[in-house]
Parts: sequence; structure tokens; C-alpha cells
Amino acid sequence: MLQVTLIGFGAIGRSLLERTRGHAGLRITHVVVPHAHVAQAQQAAGSDVLVTDAVPAEARLVLECAGHGALTEHVLPALARGVECAVVSVGALSEPGLVEQLDDAARRGGTRLHLLSGAIGGVDAIAAARLAGLDDVTYTGRKPPQGWRGTPAEQQVDLDTLTEPTVILQATAREAARLYPKNANVAATIALAGLGLDATTVRLIADPGVSENVHEVSVRGAFGAMDLTMRGKPLPDNPKTSALTVLSALRFLHNQVGPTTI
Repeated sequence: MLQVTLIGFGAIGRSLLERTRGHAGLRITHVVVPHAHVAQAQQAAGSDVLVTDAVPAEARLVLECAGHGALTEHVLPALARGVECAVVSVGALSEPGLVEQLDDAARRGGTRLHLLSGAIGGVDAIAAARLAGLDDVTYTGRKPPQGWRGTPAEQQVDLDTLTEPTVILQATAREAARLYPKNANVAATIALAGLGLDATTVRLIADPGVSENVHEVSVRGAFGAMDLTMRGKPLPDNPKTSALTVLSALRFLHNQVGPTTI
């Protein structure tokens, strides 16, 4: 039986807990949340899960789905003491030096860090193609104009009057993650799989012609070319979270205990 410690108990964490209950090969035994939220999360999680404010000493596999701050607070020290970790909040790795810190901690601990694909597909193909050499990787994120409320886009364009697709940012993946952190996970995942955060181009578009979030990936290299478009559906109880993000984490857990992985 694979015992899993979950960091975070928002929409992703709650969905993972429910989807793994009754699984013959794995069980979420601990959930880590901020101290102030322990009692509330314990009530929601049920008596078969222990909610705490720190990764337990006996943890063997940690799955992070709490947000960027959890990587430095919980994942780094867990890796350093030899605990295998998987990360959903890949966008946090756009912070200068954090990739190297995590890699060093995993090496010192003699363990591994898994970066999950989350809301985007094609990551395996990009990572494989990188081995032969990549020439260009571009990620384009499209949202309806109102989807850019509360971002720097409001200072660039009038979101209420747009009548055609408008580019609100074209920059490196690192700069895009800094300015638009809510879009950071997909862009950073594509970048880390391919050319890196400083050589991957990100275009963010406010498009009145779409009603959902659209991800487009274009890759060129020695392998050939790949163009991918995804229109993901959100979690029913949290429209800001992609349902595929949960399924990506669930696939990772299933692959840890299944006789065959893909």
C-alpha cells in the first residue's frame, strides 16, 4: 500500500482525496495545510486522514497541490531528507534559482522530484524531442477578455471594448510567470520540458471570440514539428482550476502502484 502525504487541501487536494478513497494500492494518509486551517481541514477530510501543518517524519511520497509557497516551505526540506516529491505548482520554478535549489535538495537527499504536466498535454513529446535539439518553443494562452481581470492586461487594453484577439504579452516564460502568475504553471511546464524559461516564447491573448481558456503549443526542432491546441474544462467546484490538473496528479499516483505505466 502506497501511503501519500498531500500538501494542500483546496479544490485539487479535495478531489484527489475523494478519487483515491477505496483504491486498493494507495491511500492518502496525511494532508498538510497552514496551522490556522488544520481544524477546518480535518473536519472536511474525515477521520481516516491526519491533517497537520508539516510533512510528517514518516512520509515516503509527497504530492504538492498547495501553491507556490509550499515548495520552499515544505518540498525543499522534504527532498533534502530523502522524501520523493511530486509538484503541481510548476510555475513556482520560474523564480530565479529555485529549480537549482530543488535539484540540489533532491541530490543531497538521494531522491527525486517529479514535475507533473498538469493542465497541458504533449510534455512527454517535448521532453523527448529536446534530446535531439529544439529550435523554437512557443506557448500561446487565450482567454476571453474578462478572464484577464485583475492582471496587468487592464493597464494595456480596454477589456470591455475588445472586438478582436489582442496580444497582451509576448515575453519569455520566466517574465510571463512573473507578470501573470495565474498562467505560470502551463507556461513553465512547457518551458522546463523544452528550451528553458528564458528561451521559451509566451504569448498571452485576450480573445473575445473564445469562451474558455485555450492552450496552444508550437514546437520545432530536429524531430520535426508539433502543434497542439487544448480547451480544458474546469473542475465543477472551482472554475479557476483545470480538471486535467487533477487527472494528471491522479495518473502519477496510479503509475506509482500499477504494474504497467504509460
